[in-house]
Amino acid sequence: MHGRCSFRRAKGTPPMHDQRLPHHRLHAYDVAIRLLEAVRSAKIRDCHLRDQAMRAAKSACLNAAEGAGRVSRADKARAFAIARAEAGEAAAAVEIAIAAGDAEAGALDAVLEHADRFIAMMTRLVR
Repeated sequence: MHGRCSFRRAKGTPPMHDQRLPHHRLHAYDVAIRLLEAVRSAKIRDCHLRDQAMRAAKSACLNAAEGAGRVSRADKARAFAIARAEAGEAAAAVEIAIAAGDAEAGALDAVLEHADRFIAMMTRLVR
């Protein structure tokens, strides 16, 4: 397994931490993780679009975590604004894949639900 992490949390299992880090206290981070799982479950067949969608969803998670760990209001707002945009990109990539016939249409509702909720949370945190 060169260059790959072997840890993978099964869908629906609780995270393996006891909420010690700043992002563990951020409810939006959990929503971002659910968005990532929903994007993955769309099973996008186009490898380039799948990569784009997954990178955007992962970036939403990472930027939410970064924002939670930042101290200044401006730094937090910058990271949360990026996380918000990445979530929108991930959702759009899934929509495009479905429109092109390259993904599971049944996954769209979950993707949009989590993306909408996460974007609303990030919007409040940016202000």
